[in-house]
Amino acid sequence: MSNFDYDLFVIGAGSGGVRAARTAAATGARVAVAEDRYLGGTCVNVGCVPKKLYSYAAHFHDAFEDAHGFGWQLEQAPTFDWPTLRDNKIGEIKRLNGIYGKLLDNAGVRLINGRATVIDAHTVEVAGEQVSAEKILVAVGGWPWVPEFPGSEHTLNSNQIFDLDAFPKRFLVLGGGYIAVEFASIFNGLGAETHLVYRGELFLRGFDQEVREFTRDEMGKKGVNLHFGANIETIEKLDDGLKVTLTNGDVHEVDVVLAATGRKPHLQGLGLEQLGIELNEDASIKVNDRFETSVPSVLALGDVTGGPELTPVALAEAMHLVAHHFGEAPKAAMNYDNIATAVFCHPNIGTVGLSEEKAREKYDAIRVYSADFRPMKHTLSGSEERCLMKLIVDDASDVVVGAHMVGEEAGEVIQGIGIAVRAGLTKADFDATVGIHPTGAEEFVTMRTPTRN
Repeated sequence: MSNFDYDLFVIGAGSGGVRAARTAAATGARVAVAEDRYLGGTCVNVGCVPKKLYSYAAHFHDAFEDAHGFGWQLEQAPTFDWPTLRDNKIGEIKRLNGIYGKLLDNAGVRLINGRATVIDAHTVEVAGEQVSAEKILVAVGGWPWVPEFPGSEHTLNSNQIFDLDAFPKRFLVLGGGYIAVEFASIFNGLGAETHLVYRGELFLRGFDQEVREFTRDEMGKKGVNLHFGANIETIEKLDDGLKVTLTNGDVHEVDVVLAATGRKPHLQGLGLEQLGIELNEDASIKVNDRFETSVPSVLALGDVTGGPELTPVALAEAMHLVAHHFGEAPKAAMNYDNIATAVFCHPNIGTVGLSEEKAREKYDAIRVYSADFRPMKHTLSGSEERCLMKLIVDDASDVVVGAHMVGEEAGEVIQGIGIAVRAGLTKADFDATVGIHPTGAEEFVTMRTPTRN
């Protein structure tokens, strides 16, 4: 038993912080957690969970239209009630907040409400109390960043967009990352006139180029107004909305502007600078394979470390961290290769492994298999929505090094494919797998002829 008040003091009760606290406590460690905002962090409160609920809501727009081709006659046009969705979402999040609280309590972890400040390598101050700990874990996540321009004070960030008093009939989102693309699809699906403005030539930088182009075309068909190669120059408040002037001269009058322009580690006020903790070039915390900072007793994980900003990554990091410091150390460092992910735009994107472009850089020769088709469902629905599936194969080893999908429930499909890619299965293994018919997913095991080399 150490002479400290706690063996582990966690700053931040998000997914990674709570998992680390509970897992460490299960080893017998004395653990406390400080949280100044909400249990569950970004994911539960202003990220994955509410976003997916709103995405579900937005998909009903297409479902009502598709139903006609299957014989369903709606006597009157469906109407959307924003307060119902918003308030039901609030209720669900409160339920999840309670679950996180119970998880900590059941694990014997003390929860302290307040923003903790690091005093020295083994001491934090929170809610007027100084507490000592053998190890301090920083797991405070990220915070939206908004660039400054004339009228930028009239924008909302992704933390604020879920709880609008009234539904915006005219919506504009600034940005080209997954948050911007998802919210453009959500508000378009819920019935708003929707614009997406991005300074680059095409959104979703870093994703497979064919996936990006296919998604652009499908979102455009659904009615999202895409403005590439442009930025917001000014926003002027009007009596009945906002006047947005773009750098290309276009002017749009809208009700709400969402600035989805990135997130940065939420490190302000933690006191880390007085410890001289080393940062990466992007101002995230630099850690080693044991998740130790340049001050070994101070640990960090999740979005604050500059890695993939994904809840499952933070959860996996928490397990590795606890194993290193409170259990039997893992034989290998955490592997960040082949992490599957999804973008919940409409249609969804699911992806794992390398893009075609990255694969060409890494391997001497590759084979690309792709299928672009109209799903069976839409032969009767009348919808023009199409689906893209794609496999990237290292020609020398026949190993599938990347898999990508744009289409309905792409995230659900790619989760299974992700296991195969992670396991290093070959294209021959995919070919030998008997498909499930009739499904769209069977295309992943029936593509036989390379699209290109």
